Amino acid sequence: MPIFNQSIRRKIVGIALGLIVLMLVTSILSMVMSSQVGVLLDELTNRYIPAYGDLARANIRSLERAVALRRMVMTKMQSPSDEEAYAARLREFEESDRRIEEEAERARKLINAIIDDPRTPSDNAALARIEARIETSVAELRRDMTEDHAKLLKQVDAKQAAEARNTLEHIDAIRDQFNQKIDLIRADMLKQVYASTSQVIGHQHKAIIVSGIVTVLAAVVGFAFALLVSSGITRPVRMLLAGTREVEAGRFDKPITVSTQDEIGELAAAFNRMIEQLRHNERIRETFGRYIDPKVVQGLIDRPEVAIDGQRRVMTIMFCDMSGFTSMSEGMTPRGLVKVMNHYFTVMSGPIRDNRGVIDKYIGDAIMAYWGPPFIEEGEQGRLAGLAAIDMAEQVPALQKQLPDLLGIRAMPAPCDLRIGIATGEVLTGSIGSELMMSFTVMGDAVNLASRLEAANKVYGTRILISQATADAIGSQLELREIDRLAVAGQSAPQAIFEVMGSTGALAAAQASLRTHYAEGLAAYRARRFDEASAALNSALEAVPGDGPSRTLLGRIAQFEADPPDANWDGAWRLEQK
Repeated sequence: MPIFNQSIRRKIVGIALGLIVLMLVTSILSMVMSSQVGVLLDELTNRYIPAYGDLARANIRSLERAVALRRMVMTKMQSPSDEEAYAARLREFEESDRRIEEEAERARKLINAIIDDPRTPSDNAALARIEARIETSVAELRRDMTEDHAKLLKQVDAKQAAEARNTLEHIDAIRDQFNQKIDLIRADMLKQVYASTSQVIGHQHKAIIVSGIVTVLAAVVGFAFALLVSSGITRPVRMLLAGTREVEAGRFDKPITVSTQDEIGELAAAFNRMIEQLRHNERIRETFGRYIDPKVVQGLIDRPEVAIDGQRRVMTIMFCDMSGFTSMSEGMTPRGLVKVMNHYFTVMSGPIRDNRGVIDKYIGDAIMAYWGPPFIEEGEQGRLAGLAAIDMAEQVPALQKQLPDLLGIRAMPAPCDLRIGIATGEVLTGSIGSELMMSFTVMGDAVNLASRLEAANKVYGTRILISQATADAIGSQLELREIDRLAVAGQSAPQAIFEVMGSTGALAAAQASLRTHYAEGLAAYRARRFDEASAALNSALEAVPGDGPSRTLLGRIAQFEADPPDANWDGAWRLEQK
């Protein structure tokens, strides 16, 4: 099985075992070479040097023998003769003679042991010649000395001093010849000692060099092996880290290549499965983002308990409806109607989302949206809803031009326009529905009021109407105009309603004049000064001809001239009266 398919534990254990094996090989090789050096040292110490010493002592024994011989002769020749001393000197002489042969024999045995030992690379031929020369020299010495010794003993016994002296000189000459031979043998033996010493030193150097080479080789092989295995571990880890950074950046389209079958490979495979699941979840989120606002989807993912338990929050609700939709849709094919509605919703949804609003649902040709926490700060919701309404109203002229092109006709059978109602109040947010289907939405009086304000635009001929609470939240951040006090079904007290005229500082002079005259007329209208109110409202119409709220109030005043309001009239208009 390839090494990269093993588990990380096996890889690490394999590296350790490999290094241990290399260490053992190095140690064993060093031990073998050291033992060989030890054998050579043992041979040098216990055989070569002792053999050379034995040969040196043989020379010494030869001199001792000569001294013992002279002392023996001198003892015998003196007068009177001391036989006891002579016998002692004779024994001393014979002992010296025997020791020469013993030293020579020990040297020969050590040399033969060197020759017979197969563990050492000695010069066996040279050693054999040395051993033979030792044996020959000792044999020749014994042969030459035997006759002279017998002659000398007879001459000593006969008190023949002159003859004994001549015999001693001859014996000394033989001894000198023997010593010269032994010296030559010792010189050759010393050469063998030097050769053995050189072998020991050479083997020591070789052992050191080989051990160093093997150690370096083991280190290189171990490092290469460890580097190979570690790279097989770190490379997929780096790939996994790079993949994690891609996921952190929101990119789920780059799976990791699984190059190993160890734990990291399993982790990489699990990471790829996670990426696939995230990619699947992202597709689901993108898909549902077309049905449910993405901010709602993200909010439900981050805080699912909100959807389950529900919460009461102050929010700003918007209803937007297309006027003239019914008459416009009667002459359209289903395909053309869907095309028009999709374009209409696309155009009108853009400003809502651009101003951080949440689209709750599409109801026929109407759009329901809301602003509020946790999606935006509570103090910003009124202003953002008003800005979105202004942007939506500004899209109407372009939309009116685009619709005929979408339908392939020259002109629309009926003009289309926009009606928007905005209200602020406490609502219930949460998942509402059945066990089979749920919808995250908002419910409450503010929702109903926004829907009623959208419908009230028909009465006043306006596009954007907002509630008192929304106007209070907006303050001076937008240009507002109080339109009326309106009482809707379900509410006991009427409340002021306002029209959003535009962004702050964006009013034209005519619109500013309109707002001023209308405010004067509205105040007179509520005070039942109808003549004064009519004059002010007519002035407002002169500033902006066709102003819907001015015409509406003038119409009411005309009705009051025929049928004056009762004493309890509070100046409010009840929507159910329309």
